[in-house]
Amino acid sequence: MKKVIHRADSRGYANHNWLQSYHTFSFAGYYNPERIHFGALRVLNDDVVKGGMGFGAHPHDNMEIVSIPLRGELEHKDSTGRNEIIHQHDVQIMSAGSGIQHSEYNASKTEPVNFLQIWVFPKLRDITPRYQQQAFNPADRNNKLQVVVSPEQDSGVLWINQDAWFSLGKFDAGEKLSLTPKMKDQGSYLFLLDGELQVGDEILTKRDAIGLSDFEKIDVTVLKPAEFLLIDVPMNLS
Repeated sequence: MKKVIHRADSRGYANHNWLQSYHTFSFAGYYNPERIHFGALRVLNDDVVKGGMGFGAHPHDNMEIVSIPLRGELEHKDSTGRNEIIHQHDVQIMSAGSGIQHSEYNASKTEPVNFLQIWVFPKLRDITPRYQQQAFNPADRNNKLQVVVSPEQDSGVLWINQDAWFSLGKFDAGEKLSLTPKMKDQGSYLFLLDGELQVGDEILTKRDAIGLSDFEKIDVTVLKPAEFLLIDVPMNLS
């Protein structure tokens, strides 16, 4: 088994006054040659944006971009004509494909929004840009994993142009679960939103993360009530 540990206080940090952003992987002004990506997972930013502020229109191509509001709401606009509000408990995915421009603003003029911005390298390049958004009931992740993103079309969750799965979990103290790879040559990246977990022999606390590859199964014990995001991705980029 191979593992990488990314502690919360080891992440890159940028404070732009209107934006506070923690970068798990190299991004913008933060560069760490040992933290470029985890398999197909390229970016995991933990952003807090002040009321009325946001990211103006900017381009992307050939990237799968997932946004998960943890607190507050985002207003999304893009060059396909979309104009949506992404609420807490929603998950949004955008396939940049052959090229798209978009903006993301705090939908509130007064309250901050905290959201995860996640990029995954695509399986197929230059596809037609696409957008999808879905609300998920948080009760459906109590003491179990709730899949919110999947490569399986018509699965009832958001579709991603990659052999990747995103799952959210909210577990009580004392609960146990086991993680296994979804497919051959896949890795699992667990990002702890809150609480405390023991993953194998590693103890994780709020905003810590662990990446696992070349493994068959690993046991997880919930030491304190915990919420986390689990991302399963291919480790080999072709």
